[in-house]
Amino acid sequence: MLAMLLLHPGRVLGVGALADAVWGADPPATARGQLQTCVSRLRRVLPPGTIRTDPAGYRIEVGPDDLDARVFDRLVAKGRSSAEPEAARRAYRQALDLWRGPALGESESEAVRAAGAMLDERCLAAAEDWAGLELSAGQARDLIGVLTALVERYPLRERLRGQLMTALHRTGRQAEALAEFRRVRQLLRDDLGIEPGAELQLLHKAILAGEAPARRSAGDEPPGERPVRCLPRTVGDFTGREAAVSRLVTAIGSATPDGPVIAVIDGMAGSGKTTLALHVAALLGDRYPDAHLFVDLHGHSAERPLDPAEALLVLLRQLGLDADRIPPELVDRVGLWRTELAKRRVLVLFDNAASSAQLSDLLPTAPGNLALVTGRRRLAGLDGVHPESLAVLPHAEAVELLARIVGDRVTAEPEAAAEVARRCGGLPLALRLAGARLAHRPRWRVADLVSRLGESALPELAAEDRSVASAFAVSYRQLPPRVRAVFRLLGLCPGTEFDALTVAALTGLPLPGARDVLDDLVDVHLIDEPEPGVHRMHDLLREFAAALAADIAPAERIEALRGLLDQQLHAAAATNLPAYRQGVERDIGALTPLRPDLLAALADPDARLDRERPQLGRYVSAAAAEPELAAYAWQLPRAAWRHLYMRAYLDDVHSLHEQARVMLESRADPAATATVLNYLASVHCRRSRNDEAVPLLERCIAIRRELGDRNALATAMSNLAVVHHESGRWAQSLELAHEVRRLTAARHGRDELNTLANNYRRLGRHREALRYFRLRLLAQLEIRDITRIGASLTFIAVLKHKLGEVSLSTAIQQVRVALRPIERAGYRHGAADVRHELALLLAADGRIAEAVAVHRQAVDFAGQVHNREQESRFRHGLGATLRLAGDDAAARAMFERSLALARQARMPYRIAVAQAALGDCLAGENPAEARRLLGQARAVLAALAAPEQRDVEKSLAALGESG
Repeated sequence: MLAMLLLHPGRVLGVGALADAVWGADPPATARGQLQTCVSRLRRVLPPGTIRTDPAGYRIEVGPDDLDARVFDRLVAKGRSSAEPEAARRAYRQALDLWRGPALGESESEAVRAAGAMLDERCLAAAEDWAGLELSAGQARDLIGVLTALVERYPLRERLRGQLMTALHRTGRQAEALAEFRRVRQLLRDDLGIEPGAELQLLHKAILAGEAPARRSAGDEPPGERPVRCLPRTVGDFTGREAAVSRLVTAIGSATPDGPVIAVIDGMAGSGKTTLALHVAALLGDRYPDAHLFVDLHGHSAERPLDPAEALLVLLRQLGLDADRIPPELVDRVGLWRTELAKRRVLVLFDNAASSAQLSDLLPTAPGNLALVTGRRRLAGLDGVHPESLAVLPHAEAVELLARIVGDRVTAEPEAAAEVARRCGGLPLALRLAGARLAHRPRWRVADLVSRLGESALPELAAEDRSVASAFAVSYRQLPPRVRAVFRLLGLCPGTEFDALTVAALTGLPLPGARDVLDDLVDVHLIDEPEPGVHRMHDLLREFAAALAADIAPAERIEALRGLLDQQLHAAAATNLPAYRQGVERDIGALTPLRPDLLAALADPDARLDRERPQLGRYVSAAAAEPELAAYAWQLPRAAWRHLYMRAYLDDVHSLHEQARVMLESRADPAATATVLNYLASVHCRRSRNDEAVPLLERCIAIRRELGDRNALATAMSNLAVVHHESGRWAQSLELAHEVRRLTAARHGRDELNTLANNYRRLGRHREALRYFRLRLLAQLEIRDITRIGASLTFIAVLKHKLGEVSLSTAIQQVRVALRPIERAGYRHGAADVRHELALLLAADGRIAEAVAVHRQAVDFAGQVHNREQESRFRHGLGATLRLAGDDAAARAMFERSLALARQARMPYRIAVAQAALGDCLAGENPAEARRLLGQARAVLAALAAPEQRDVEKSLAALGESG
């Protein structure tokens, strides 16, 4: 394990890569625990802080001179970049003197041995470069022994063999030089079945002719006369990205001929930027015949970003220029680079760019050249470029990429494959690593990988030294300290979307500072901005941020979450009218004061809560998980209740309060429990599940009586009165509503007035109903609740028409006016009720087509929110209108559906009026069935003292049955 960490100093190695190194392809189930034990043992013998724990795994920190491999690489780079031959020879000798034999030769780990072989290859390449310099300096005699030993170790290495032949020839040992050629030719024939390369054969001919080998072998064209191909290998399973490829190819093809073309591809870590760039390069490569160049600028890697002078050295050497032709100063290299490009048509891929400044001297300036730039940061500082920001792959393309990597197993298990694609979040790097795990484990099913991914996918998305987490870690570590701190705190944010207000509350930053940090994170693709001001984080990045946040001190975590929850609580409470806000604070207590800048940002709390609604449950869960913050788990649902309830988000009301109820089961907080029960009952009542609402309210009332809170008790009793009314228990409802009036007269809204009015209206006592609707209107005018004002005006108009105080046309006009503010406020339930009353008035006025259209609007809404009482009532009204239109078959279907809904909700009154309507429909074709239905309806309506009993009696009389 130590060897693996030292082979990748400063880089995070995931648990998967370390386990593969230690145990190979079949690690034990206890691998993670055993690796943790290894780390503990190593930490006891290494200096403190040497091995660091990271969300992605572990990394080792070493000084610049602590590791031979680092010193070696630094010296070799110095030798290769030096314009002074003697300085270059000295640097190479110092580098090679560090070696004492094969790297890591005694390790039994396949992964370690493979990495050691790469080190050996770097050593051998450096030795060849050094030998070339020594030959140029006339040191052939001293080289023969060293080269002979190297050739013995690497007998098929043609460059080494050529250098040995040159050294032998220059010291007068021509026969031995020719013998070396015969030996290598025989080895190549025997082992590989090939002949020596052209360069070695040219050298052989020169020695045979007695000529001194030239610095450049015969047949080797001068720079600029041969095509250069330095692009890395592209993948054969490139998938998707059709739109991005089309845009890039079109933009490059349509560019003006008087300058170079520059395309910049940015995106989050692992989004496939380099793969896309190489794909585009392959499509367009023929247009740039002279050279295809590549340089990794190390903008986002464990190494420091490449400075422009170093990058130009790489590019100029790729063009074939000798080291001694490349000037040491940046300004001179820039001039030489631009001069060389002016002679050619060149494609250059600048991979992994750090900034616009890093590229300013590197980008081509001559016409006929193409620069493809990739980077994680948006390079807004570059002018005249074609930008292309990569998103993650769509789901279908993600599954397709997985199938191309893995094969038939993906097709055979489509559901499991879809889940892998979902857990990878469409991120190409994650999909490739997940696919690699499957491809190298032929006995695994796709479902096995899904099981391994579990709830935490990051540790499993790794292969050798590549992992999604390490890619993220590089981006994270390169952030400025303030931005890094905010990103880590975002790991605490329960929501999947957030804005500057959220970040300011979470971090304590002022709003402008929060916006600046969010812009920085967007620029480096650690977060997205799907709509202006609204941000989100990729699922895997959120998992990475959560792992970082796990190390936050408990006190700091609680403080950050408290700030966030306070902000959410204020935002939810702000959606209530001032009078209702008093009721909220009566239930949850006075809110903690919020920073003035955060309060000022709540300019449109309703719109904000609409956006936050899908993630309120996450905030409730986060609060419930912290004992110090558990109160927010019920306070937040209470504060948001009116907004959600009035906009018919009943699923949200139910789930939030159910979460709160479960949390409160383990806490002794009777007042909070009563509050949650009351508002949980509201959903059951609205959905006509009155049998479930009643016990919740009765328990709530019992708690309120015990606590002695008269106002809260009055609210719960008033709500129970509503449930009794909906259930047809009008006498009980009236009694309870009058008791509420006696209990307190100081409650805002006076909901019991509405209950009294509705009960009297249902009993046919229209004068009393009108009186209570007028009292309710006065109360609502004081509160300025336009939804309830509109509802009161509607029923006042309807009742005044029934009492003969206004004409039908006047009532219709008044109801239309009353509907407008209800619709503007988004109160869909109330709007449906008013439309129902309007449709009945229109039908009575003979405007049947209009009435049917308005009826259907109301019916559609009731069906959407699963309010069986409303839907049964609205379908009954539509059936009555259809009968007036003469469409008895459609009317009967409506009455039958109304009856079925009423039976599901167990509402006696609605069952009875539906039976009566069906009886009237059947009177002509099936008198016996009509009498049966009407008789059942009469019995129920008589018990309820409902005025419709009189109409049923008339219908029965017409069928020949007396009352």
